[in-house]
Amino acid sequence: MTSLRKLGTSDLHVFPLALGGNVFGWTADEAHSFAVLDAYAAAGGNFVDTADSYSSWAAGNEGGESETIIGRWMAARGNRSDVVVATKVGAHPRYKGLSPATIKAAAEESLRRLGTDYIDLYYTHFDDPTVPVEEIVTALDQLVKDGKVRAVAASNISAERLRASLDFAETEGLESYAALQPHYNLVSRDTYEGTLLDTAERAGLGAVPYSALASGFLTGKYRPGAHVDSARAGSASQHLQSERGRKVLAALDTIAAARGAETATVALAWLAARPTVAAPLASARTVEQLPALLAVAGLELTADELATLTDASA
Repeated sequence: MTSLRKLGTSDLHVFPLALGGNVFGWTADEAHSFAVLDAYAAAGGNFVDTADSYSSWAAGNEGGESETIIGRWMAARGNRSDVVVATKVGAHPRYKGLSPATIKAAAEESLRRLGTDYIDLYYTHFDDPTVPVEEIVTALDQLVKDGKVRAVAASNISAERLRASLDFAETEGLESYAALQPHYNLVSRDTYEGTLLDTAERAGLGAVPYSALASGFLTGKYRPGAHVDSARAGSASQHLQSERGRKVLAALDTIAAARGAETATVALAWLAARPTVAAPLASARTVEQLPALLAVAGLELTADELATLTDASA
């Protein structure tokens, strides 16, 4: 059985791969979503990530579809207490931004769709610079005091705002961010590495990087001349145009071949070994896509392999 990892400063313990729910109700219908969730849980997975805004961008959707599917799945399986559910506030079309009133109302809607009376991990999806960090932290703290949220976290936030939030929470004795969800992978390192990572590391935060496979580019299926039928093909294939992308792919191919592993597994294993990272985040549209993601739990790269990838992606 794969051992769970402690998530930052929280008391949550999570599987070393977070399952992304952004595809549920978008490119995966309810039946496919249930199948993916079942297979993930059967492999020991317990960390499911969604947001109130998923998938409002799809035709006919209004946001909340992913939460609804996850809620129905937990109800059907009777496994709520076994699942660490992470969701987010701030980007739903009807609940935009992070005013205290918005946070409170959006949380109630997420609880309703998830069919639960508590959220394990609640992220601010995008920082809202129009709202003082003091108001955001206080609103999140109230949700924890009310028993509606177990731990709070931040995504898409600057090092300065993160530091200010942590300082205020500490000074006032309020619930503090326990984790961070940065945009971070082998071909996108610049957003997180530096002051943001340093701030997270000093505070003991656990990172759950999103876009861990760079919209699928790091699975290795995007090659010159190859056509991939995916909603993310455009953003993934752009990495083929960069020298960094090509060097990373070559290094991944070499290590994957030597280890008898999938390219995606190696890319996730590099991320899992980075400072602060508790669990990379990746999504699967079908059950067939899942084994390569789950295998990160059993692949530990050597120091030389990690260095090769780090150099290729510099």
